[in-house]
This record gives sequence, C-alpha cells and structure tokens, in this order.
Amino acid sequence: MPHAPPLTALLRLYAAGTALTCEPVDQGLLNRGYRLCTTRGRYFLKHHFDPDTADPAAIERRHRATQRLADLGVPVAPPLAHRGGRTVAVVGGHAYALHPWIDGGHRHGGQLTRAESARLGALLGAVHACLERVMPPKGRTRPATSPHPVESADPADTFALIDDLLAHVRRHRPADAFDELARHRLLERRALLEQHADRRPPRGGPVGWVHGDFHPFNLLYKDDAPAAIVDWDRLGVQPRAEEAVRAAAIFFVRPSGRLHLPKVRAYARAYRRAAGATPAELTAAVHRVWWERLNDFWMLRWHYERGDTRADCQFPAASALAVWWTREYDAVCDAFVR
Repeated sequence: MPHAPPLTALLRLYAAGTALTCEPVDQGLLNRGYRLCTTRGRYFLKHHFDPDTADPAAIERRHRATQRLADLGVPVAPPLAHRGGRTVAVVGGHAYALHPWIDGGHRHGGQLTRAESARLGALLGAVHACLERVMPPKGRTRPATSPHPVESADPADTFALIDDLLAHVRRHRPADAFDELARHRLLERRALLEQHADRRPPRGGPVGWVHGDFHPFNLLYKDDAPAAIVDWDRLGVQPRAEEAVRAAAIFFVRPSGRLHLPKVRAYARAYRRAAGATPAELTAAVHRVWWERLNDFWMLRWHYERGDTRADCQFPAASALAVWWTREYDAVCDAFVR
C-alpha cells in the first residue's frame, strides 16, 4: 500500500486491537485517509499530511472544537483519545488521528430536494451559530465585528496569471481536449475581466468562525439525513456568509455550469434564519465570491504548474459557472437574499 501508515504503532497507542483491513479512502485532495477495520471495530484513520494544517497542537485545538460542537448536537465525528490522553498521535514525524467510522455516503445538490436543500442551509447556519458559542473570543485572530483584512483579487495580477497559463497551454504537447478547453476559458475569462474590472469588491464583511471547507465530500449522509460533517482542518475566522455562498456554488452547480437557483433560494433562506445573517451580508458575500471565481484558476495551476490532474474533472463545470454567474448576476443575488 503506498504511504502505508504505521498501523502497529498506532493501534498499540490507541489500544484499538489488531488490524484486519486498511483501505485508502480516495476522496480528499490534501490529506490521506484510511478505512480501518480491526479486532476492536471500524475506524477512519486520518494522516494529516497537508503542511499548512498538520501542526499537532493546532489539530488538537480543532479536535476540542468538534467535541464541543458534538455536545451541542451538531453532527460531527470527534476523534478518539489515545493512551496518553491526546487526540493526535505523532509517529515517525507524522501526525495521525483516529475517528470512529461513520456509515454514510456523500450527496451533491442534484440529489437533494428543495426541502433537503433547506435542511443543508439550516445545518451550515447552525454550525456558524454554534461555533460562536463554543470558540473562545480570545482565540479569534480579530474581533468578529471587524472586516476581513484580505484584499480581493487584483485584476492586473490575474491578467498576468492568464498570460502565464496560456503559455503553459501552448507548450503542452501533444495538445488534448483539456488544453483546448483551458485555452477557451482563459481567453473568455480575460475578456470578462476587462469588461468588469471596475467591479472589484472592497474588503470582506463581518467575520466569524467557519468550517472553512464545507462541500459535498466533507458531509456524510445516512439515508436522507446528515450524519457527520468531517474535515475541520480549515476551521478559522473568515466572513461567514462567504462560506455559505461558496458552499452553495459547489453543492448546487449543474454539469452545465449553472446553479439550480430554486434550491439555492431554499438553502439560503434557511441559512439566514439559522445563522442570523442579513440580506445585506449575503449580497456582499455573493459579490465577493463571484469576483473570486472570476479571478481564480487553481485547477489550471494544479494541472499545468504541479502536474496534478486530480481536480481536472471539476474544471468544465467550475469554469462555466464563472461565465454563467456573470451573465445571471442579478438572478443569483436574488436567490440568496429573497
């Protein structure tokens, strides 16, 4: 097994029996996960591999947050503590966590009814509201009423990136269908940015604690009900409403690159009620996330700069969404705020 975890040492530390099977879990772009069956039960073993989030002390803090959320009834899967009382095991210089195995599967927005879409929005709203209760104010990097300090993307930088990516496309031999689509979308996006460069948004709005990576692969369903929100590696202080908009843009994008606006509307109404978010907050978030999508090329950067093709399958719909969203901007805003 590639990158096989040190099972003997880990299971001894957790007193979790003897390994019977250990299978890699394919989903996930940054960390490694394994479905582990032992003589004591079934578990999810996570190897915290991403250098940006693999500090053991920071992982422990996130683990404590998920336990507090579980105590409030939020569907999560807090990790197990090992013999030393900690929830992170460092073996061979690598950080691991052992979680109970949650039976369930992932569902994208196309599989959700409008009522289930509303339930999804209410769930994310509850996550944001509960995080404000369980995360101590002293742990914030900035007050929850202050604006997010990150500047929105500068179109001048994006134009330079587009030129660089187009050069990568031209150099790729033999050219393939992905290169053709990438070139088309890059030229199309450059024209859109030239047309809308004066709509660059100001800094973000009020911030709060957010999951940080709320999307279909980080939510497990059992039957029709959410069973567990997983992967809290990006837990942090960010504009809350922007997470709600980003999540909707992932859950409810169709293969054609359009958003299913009736489901978005049901989701957003429930989110606003549960999180106490105002229409003005959502309006600003829609604008910032639209601009972010217009200037973002992370999938192409992975493909051409890293040679990493794992996100290629997402590119057709994601790149079409930026174009459709620009054309239907008013309708998208209306779905989030009315």
